Amino acid sequence: MSWWFAPFYDGFMRKSEEACVREWRRALLADVGGDVLDLGAGTGANLPFLSRDARVVAAEPDPAMSKQLRLRARELNLSVDVVTTDAEALPFASESFDTVVSTLVLCTVRDPERALAEAKRVLRPGGRLVFLEHVAAEDPGRYRLQRWLEPVWTPLAGGCHVTRRTHESIERAGFTIESLQRESMRKAVPIVRPSIRGVARPRSS
Repeated sequence: MSWWFAPFYDGFMRKSEEACVREWRRALLADVGGDVLDLGAGTGANLPFLSRDARVVAAEPDPAMSKQLRLRARELNLSVDVVTTDAEALPFASESFDTVVSTLVLCTVRDPERALAEAKRVLRPGGRLVFLEHVAAEDPGRYRLQRWLEPVWTPLAGGCHVTRRTHESIERAGFTIESLQRESMRKAVPIVRPSIRGVARPRSS
């Protein structure tokens, strides 16, 4: 994440959060408990919706984002273990978590399938991946626009890629998608509006 982008991120996302994303987070995380890894936790937007009984580990590689994440956790009076780490090389033992949460993060990681393979590794048997990501458009016209603007957008938006087919990456990483919903992220910049959200579980090796 670009160092200058973190202070503006919450403001950049505010209209979309108010229009739809906040409720999507609430619904996805309503029954998430136990040992939880929030992957690429950013400024902590998921924290208000996680059970207070959960043990939450927040993995975030960007120091500026981590600073805001810790502040939000204090404001919410939550105990959160913030770990500075890349998603592609998680410093956790295998089968450490009941749930891995990935919300608006796989667009920025260098290697999404490696990050997802790491998520699969740290999940316990029967665990799940809960995801909310913006993705490549299915509409050919919007997809062409995404491809045209991505070389400019990515460096300006903290490494965000807009043409990733994340549901395919989830499946290639060894997950079975149990539920998948596509919806436009209202009030977002048009090239990041196509989104998916749902739940996936690791396939047996």
